[in-house]
Amino acid sequence: MDHKAYIAERLKIEGVTKEEIADSLAVPPDTSLGDYALPCFKFAKLLRRSPVAIAEGLAADFKTDGVISSVSAVNGYLNFKIDRTGLAEEVILKALREKCAYGASDMGAGKTVCIDYSSVNIAKPFHIGHLSTTVLGGALYRIFNFLGYRAVGINHLGDYGTQFGKLIAAYKRWGDREEVENGGIHAINDLYVRFNNEATEEMEAEAREYFRLIESGDSEANELFNRFKSITLAYVEKIYSRLNVQFDSYCGESFYIDKIPAVIDALKEKNLLKESRGAQVVDLDAYGMPPFIVLRSDGASLYATRDLAAAFYRKKTYDFDKCLYVVAYQQNLHFNQLFKVIELMGEPWAKDMVHVAYGMVSLEDGAMSTRKGKVVWLEDVISRSVEKAAAILAEKNPELAGRDDIAEQVGVGAVVFGALYNNKIKDIVFSYDKALNFDGETSVYVQYTCARAASVLAKLKDTPLWNGEEVGMNAREFELVKAVSDFPDTVKAAAKNYEPSMIARWCVDAAQTFNKFYIDCRIVNAETETLRRFRKALTEATLTALTNALTLLGIGVPEKM
Repeated sequence: MDHKAYIAERLKIEGVTKEEIADSLAVPPDTSLGDYALPCFKFAKLLRRSPVAIAEGLAADFKTDGVISSVSAVNGYLNFKIDRTGLAEEVILKALREKCAYGASDMGAGKTVCIDYSSVNIAKPFHIGHLSTTVLGGALYRIFNFLGYRAVGINHLGDYGTQFGKLIAAYKRWGDREEVENGGIHAINDLYVRFNNEATEEMEAEAREYFRLIESGDSEANELFNRFKSITLAYVEKIYSRLNVQFDSYCGESFYIDKIPAVIDALKEKNLLKESRGAQVVDLDAYGMPPFIVLRSDGASLYATRDLAAAFYRKKTYDFDKCLYVVAYQQNLHFNQLFKVIELMGEPWAKDMVHVAYGMVSLEDGAMSTRKGKVVWLEDVISRSVEKAAAILAEKNPELAGRDDIAEQVGVGAVVFGALYNNKIKDIVFSYDKALNFDGETSVYVQYTCARAASVLAKLKDTPLWNGEEVGMNAREFELVKAVSDFPDTVKAAAKNYEPSMIARWCVDAAQTFNKFYIDCRIVNAETETLRRFRKALTEATLTALTNALTLLGIGVPEKM
């Protein structure tokens, strides 16, 4: 339950909205005063009364119930105490009853969200720079599905352009079918790099001709291109499988080529196209942006043109309520231009287009992508993390059964969590040591907490669960109940803000709260049978919420570590 919203709904302050009241509520430093506090000082000028008088008046009018057990006015603050047993019964029993659906919702029923993420470039291996778009988009896909939306995961393949003519020209000059089949995408990429390093004017002309042959439907050129495409998709599918990422559509740039003329016609009908140095553009100077180039001087389309055609196709095909583009912040201008052009075309759904921008990922040595000659392949980062996880697990628990599978969950989880833990717009410096720290703000810490909870529950397998009896909760127990109760609203907030880091941070906070409870409260050897049953139920509810949270992020939950 969102207690802030619940309290705000029951307070009436003239001239102040429910949202403003909810935003003003805070957790007091001295929790003996209350679980939430509303400072009334900011309302004094508006209401022309002292903060003390405002707080006392609001306290007198507030009716307590099974959620809020008491309200008090202290020195201009309005303090609220939550009914602890009532909250515990509601939250714990709901989590135990709903299990993997705890935190889910039907708020998105009947609504569709398209999510464009990862966007593979044919014949190019994934480097570490692809990590954020892939795991951020994958998390949003799961979050929206969890909240009842129809999420459509779209992998907008980079499969169009003269670079593919270069690739065929390189293959025809130096390629060997067996070497390419065995070497996979890296063998293809090596050919492409060699072509760019050795290209002459004659070779460039040859590449342009091969691309023309692809466009014109030449059987040999397309057979080669489709083979490169198959090798690429087989390669990325292995990485997606490890990262727990999936898609519903692999429509790439080439898919939209025959859909461009209709968009061009629509732009002409709206008198939006202008000629500039031979190119066809939409003038956006009035909006503080450079022109949006639709067609080059030679009549060829650009990726921007294909993005425009894709947007119209997605609206027509999926009738989305939101269309998200999980793309790095360097493309801010492009998406501002794209969305403005759609708006100028008179499409009301332009307001439903969202650029979910994110920062860059690099390693501690500064290595990031191919631009500076430091190639860091994503599969190598994942595999190294798994290898390090296996070594740590072997040292900590030499007798651990199924260590390889657990190391995969831990190592992959560390990479994913490392990309999702901070606000998405921040640049990230990935550290293996920090990501695999059992005591830090990491997925490993959360996974280990889950394994600890599972171990406790295994010892209490014959103990019946609590069914709502009064137990007189202590501070540690109540803090954990509140943490579990916060999970459903955290998921909704993560969707609203397109920010999976909210769930990642909730995971760490909830794990820390559980471990304080675990240390301070006897669970297996609790003082009474009722208390043992209650603490078992609270442990299971916590494990349920943490498991659901990690699953939404795409991270596995080992039973033992």
